[in-house]
Amino acid sequence: MCFSQLRPRVRFNRLMWRLVRQWFDPTLAGGTTPDYRFSLANERTFLAWIRTALALVGGGLAIAAFVPDLRVTYLREAIAGALVLLGAVVAIRAVDHWARSERAMRFGQPLPVSRFPAILAIVIAVGALALFAAIGADLLRAA
Repeated sequence: MCFSQLRPRVRFNRLMWRLVRQWFDPTLAGGTTPDYRFSLANERTFLAWIRTALALVGGGLAIAAFVPDLRVTYLREAIAGALVLLGAVVAIRAVDHWARSERAMRFGQPLPVSRFPAILAIVIAVGALALFAAIGADLLRAA
């Protein structure tokens, strides 16, 4: 690969890096610095979501490691994978919401509305009910 072919890739990488940096650092967007108490409250909310993501990932790993095989083929692995994946989604959503809220406070705009907590609660409730049904069916077959 010659140097002239490498230049567009380097420009693209720099552009992508700049976009990611703007996403993760809302102070780059400008605006006025909000009251530090609001920024710290926003950060505490972010950290709470990160704890939730870590709990989901930890739960998925625990299920994969310690739950015995269920009679439904690959149910244990599906549940573990779904929890780990859900943990990753929650972590990404946490940083996105933190950055959008920080940016809104800097520009004096209303805070962004988030339906994600409700969606997460519904997904977890449906998953718990499905797991309850699978374990109940497994116990009925064993009896």
